Amino acid sequence: MTSRRSSLDASAAHAGGFFLDDTPTEEVDRREAVLESLAGTVRDLVDAAIRTTVEDEEVLRVRDDLAALVARLRASQLPGPAGVRFNADRRSWNWGNAVVGAANGIAPPLRVVHGPDGCHADVRLGAAYEGPPGLVHGGVSAMLLDHIMGETASGRRRTAFTGTLTMRYRRGTPLGPLRLEARVVREEGRKIFVDGSISDAGGVTVEAEGIFIQPAGTPEFPRT
Repeated sequence: MTSRRSSLDASAAHAGGFFLDDTPTEEVDRREAVLESLAGTVRDLVDAAIRTTVEDEEVLRVRDDLAALVARLRASQLPGPAGVRFNADRRSWNWGNAVVGAANGIAPPLRVVHGPDGCHADVRLGAAYEGPPGLVHGGVSAMLLDHIMGETASGRRRTAFTGTLTMRYRRGTPLGPLRLEARVVREEGRKIFVDGSISDAGGVTVEAEGIFIQPAGTPEFPRT
């Protein structure tokens, strides 16, 4: 246990939250699967907490049980955010990300598929992402589009950061299965212009236009 933890926490070099890590890819894959299973259970817990109708006494008992579990996880943890890590095999991992993080129970999570014409992702949003009754919170829509559009702009090579993001909410986005899409429209120097959308079975519910910027001197970081 000690050797695994020290390997995962060690960083040979870092730049702005991007860490070069010496953990072997096989170990990263194994650990990621474990954390994904934990995060999935946390999502189930959040949904259950929102929709439960059990008696107050039972809620308080569950609260106490959860406090004990949290203490067990905090017995060994990173000193701060997880950041983005990558190893010599060009395997990268971003476990704390609020949209795609394998270890993040807040993340839906989004599974972004890169294609020749852009990116897309299919996701199901439940009670934890509700804004207006039965509809996805507008801020959640913006967060998801910001992420998939940023990944599209970065093109799996060099990180691009959001400069501007303009949202157009065409109608309410219902909770349930949704598709996100994004594509690069054009590039001007370090500026990358991206269009994105969210759709349900009835068509587009949200549209977005963004300008993403690759800072001067930004190194290339692998994405997997």
